Amino acid sequence: MLRYALKRLGSLLISLIVASLVIFACIEVVPGDPASFMLGINAQPDTVAALREELGLNAALHERYFSWVTGLVSGDMGTSYTYRSPVAEIVAERLVISLPLALYALTLTVLIAFPVGVLAATRRGSLTDVSVMGATQLGVAIPNFWFAMLMVLVFAINLRWFSAGGFPGWEAGLFPAMKALTLPAVALALPQASILARVMRSSLLDTLGEDYIRTARAKGLTTRQTLWRHALRNALIPVLTIIGLQFSFLMAGAIIIENVFFLPGLGRLVFQAISQRDLIVVESVVMLLVFAVIVVNFLVDLAYAWVDPRLRARV
Repeated sequence: MLRYALKRLGSLLISLIVASLVIFACIEVVPGDPASFMLGINAQPDTVAALREELGLNAALHERYFSWVTGLVSGDMGTSYTYRSPVAEIVAERLVISLPLALYALTLTVLIAFPVGVLAATRRGSLTDVSVMGATQLGVAIPNFWFAMLMVLVFAINLRWFSAGGFPGWEAGLFPAMKALTLPAVALALPQASILARVMRSSLLDTLGEDYIRTARAKGLTTRQTLWRHALRNALIPVLTIIGLQFSFLMAGAIIIENVFFLPGLGRLVFQAISQRDLIVVESVVMLLVFAVIVVNFLVDLAYAWVDPRLRARV
């Protein structure tokens, strides 16, 4: 297991290096000068030149890259061009909203998808199966931002059970904070739960058709015992893959939902930084999100080895 983990860790480090090069290159080729954008179209050339020098934009590309990477390794993400504050502090303020939101949505996704997928697989071809698959197809088809606005209309404006947006802060207490994140989390979780339920059903049906499942039944195990002791665990590998990808999406892809509910999270920060040409913020936040994606995939690989010991034997 240790050898397997070290091999995956090496792949993680290589992926991070390649990702940092790609992110830096993509951001640098974007047209426009941050200094000119900050000062406006009427700024004098000498003023723009002085600001470029202050922001370090006159240094060579390789010097700026290595300065940025070494800063990331040491926890220094630089200083925001727009806010004139350390990027690490800005990101930390937004991360305490985006990370709990992603975890909340992922928890709802798993709690909905697992029982629904198992129910559909164990009742294949029945009315229950058809109904579940129809509902999940609808969940995949509905855009989450449209569903978010619908929930605001029903639960915030008409029923007044939740606020229409904003975040009171964790200092207001756990219950008010989680209540403010509930509608966004549900809006994010619905399409993801639909996808995961369909994958769970498909994977479980494939597993239930294996020879060892029929052998277990022939030895006298009940359907429930066969399902929980043998089939479910072996059906989890593709499900774990989807869960890892979904967490990455929930962290990086909540820009629209955060704007619908006026949540000051990472997604909204990236949107604002792009519109303000705050390149250092965009680079750092995107790199942080890529790091989260790669780490989650690394943890998923370890989960593979725990679920299926055959993977460890191949290393």
